[in-house]
Amino acid sequence: MKAEREKGCLFVVATPLGNLKDITLRALEVLGAADLIAAEDTRRTLKLLSAYDLHRPLTSFHENNKLKKIPYLMERLGKGSQICLVTDGGTPAISDPGKELVLECRSSQIPVIPIPGPSAITAALSISGFPGEAFIFLGFLPRRKIRRQRILEKAAGEEKTVILFEAPHRLGPLLQEIRDSLGNRQVLLAREMTKMHEEILQGSLEEVIDELGRNPRKGEMTLLVAGAELNRNILKGERGEITRPLWKEIS
Repeated sequence: MKAEREKGCLFVVATPLGNLKDITLRALEVLGAADLIAAEDTRRTLKLLSAYDLHRPLTSFHENNKLKKIPYLMERLGKGSQICLVTDGGTPAISDPGKELVLECRSSQIPVIPIPGPSAITAALSISGFPGEAFIFLGFLPRRKIRRQRILEKAAGEEKTVILFEAPHRLGPLLQEIRDSLGNRQVLLAREMTKMHEEILQGSLEEVIDELGRNPRKGEMTLLVAGAELNRNILKGERGEITRPLWKEIS
């Protein structure tokens, strides 16, 4: 890594969603050699590093301080530092802080190297049975209802699987809005993936809404919504095996 260190390098490192055993050997190697680790939550990252007996300097880099931290990180990179960017779990810059830092590095011709690994998007898609050849990822929808509705209206005729993230306290209203805009689509809701209370719910929107109404859930949520064509095929009975009754799996 000598040549990289002479001009500085930003490593975008994917880390476990929950289960610390999901870290890759390459990620451990890069984290262990870092001059600095920029972490969304230094406490969570410290737990990961401690589990593998790694002891490297940490600095916070999250949504509320990222613009203030970028000049500091760019200065370090300009002086040859090897910096790792990590989030609380999964791949940085995917609905997590990091995009602005990556763009700044690109404009300054500082190398940006991905260290691939866990991703909630592909993890949930891989167990859904929905087409994985192409999909649309919307991340967290806007807080303003009118902006959410505009996005959902555009997605109504979409043939690809639609993937979203949502906080548990906003999940119920969001599912109702999706039901109103897209109809009673087939969905998969992945909760707390790879963690102790991991749970998968799969069925129609109405079934999932009813289930959550009876038993509200907490934790990190990844929602997959069937594309229009797949949903039509399911309703015709061509894919009925995944729709009745509501399928629940708890690890």
